[in-house]
Amino acid sequence: MRTPARLSMLRRCATAFSLVAGLAAALSAGAQPPPAAPATGGATGCPAILQHSFARLQDEKPQDLCQYSGKVVLVVNTASFCGFTPQYKGLEALDMKYRARGLVVLGFPSNDFSQESGSNKEIADFCESTFGVKFPMFAKSAVRGTDANPLFKQLAQASGTTPKWNFYKYLIGRDGKVVQAWSSMTAPDEAGFVSVIEKQLGAN
Repeated sequence: MRTPARLSMLRRCATAFSLVAGLAAALSAGAQPPPAAPATGGATGCPAILQHSFARLQDEKPQDLCQYSGKVVLVVNTASFCGFTPQYKGLEALDMKYRARGLVVLGFPSNDFSQESGSNKEIADFCESTFGVKFPMFAKSAVRGTDANPLFKQLAQASGTTPKWNFYKYLIGRDGKVVQAWSSMTAPDEAGFVSVIEKQLGAN
């Protein structure tokens, strides 16, 4: 027989059980991992400015620029018949000197200034035979205006300047941000220019 006291105790037990069950459910819900935040620069961690693929100059095979993630990247628009063409030699020396520390020079031949009329193979042969260029180079493309390749469009937007002539230089830090841009007049071995590169190479 259930006395009033026993009924009261049962009701208190039931209430307590409900509270515990509710608390457990809340804690269980709260233990679920939060939705994953969108990855910066894509699922691979590749910065947005490197999320492009270009044909390699020598054989026109597609190359993913994400392979240079985490490096200090110097992007240069080049031409074979320009007063600044001898800068190829300095750029190759720069790439060789600092490659082990994480620098890579990327060359983008362009006929935007009417000084690169050859085919991709002809450009590749000229660069290698004349200046011993080994740093990565890509198929001829536009680097300014509405027809500019997507990398140079991003470089122009980030730096506030488009190439005004051949051998403009854009430096991208390890974090994928554009550090600085230099005109054609800046030689690859100029002390101030090299100093900025060395500073970026030392950055974590």
